[in-house]
Amino acid sequence: MVTSARTPRTKQRRQGAADAPLGERDIQALQALLDAVPAPLEPLDVSAVDGFLCGVLVQPTAIPAARWLPFVTDVEGRPLPDGFDARPLHALVRRRAAELRRAIERRAWFDPWIFALDDELEAGARGAVEAASADAEEGEGESGDAAALVAVLPWAAGFTAALETFPALLGSDDDALVAPLALVYRHLGTETLEDADALVEEIETLEPPADLAEAVEQLVRATLLLADVAGIAVVR
Repeated sequence: MVTSARTPRTKQRRQGAADAPLGERDIQALQALLDAVPAPLEPLDVSAVDGFLCGVLVQPTAIPAARWLPFVTDVEGRPLPDGFDARPLHALVRRRAAELRRAIERRAWFDPWIFALDDELEAGARGAVEAASADAEEGEGESGDAAALVAVLPWAAGFTAALETFPALLGSDDDALVAPLALVYRHLGTETLEDADALVEEIETLEPPADLAEAVEQLVRATLLLADVAGIAVVR
């Protein structure tokens, strides 16, 4: 009787832990596990993983984890070597994917894994943008927050990598794709885009984000808008 009474609660606790949002220590642990992936594999960093997961989750047809997990531990999706135990890494990534899926299905705010630059990197980012602005034509110097643009780049790169690895959403001819895609692809530069005139034109109309908070807000908004375009059912 005691065993049967306690088993459901034990199972419930385990399920709760598996579904719990990742905290700062979890994110640090995940980064350490990614850093431990052996060469020549090239794993994503945690910010790119987060963007990649969002790009996977806004596809019109759900993609099994077995298909996208290899691209977390290697940008080319190469298999892990025999003997490498990826279970702790995969468990953390699956938890984050579940957390993001719940937010996307509810069209609710989520906190992307985007991290402010330290002082040295921020100074370098601002210097680079100021130098570029000095070479630009007069009147085209509006650059927004340079540090924000650099900070969100890994996340945006992960997101677009997912869209291009699993191109079902990009294959849509829905004009509603253009505006949210522009909010993400803007961070990679229009020179990376081919045969995407409408997207390039939309990007060129956008004002740079004023700060990191605005840049993050735009990426969350883009994700939720793309979920609408993909036809992902809203869960209340």
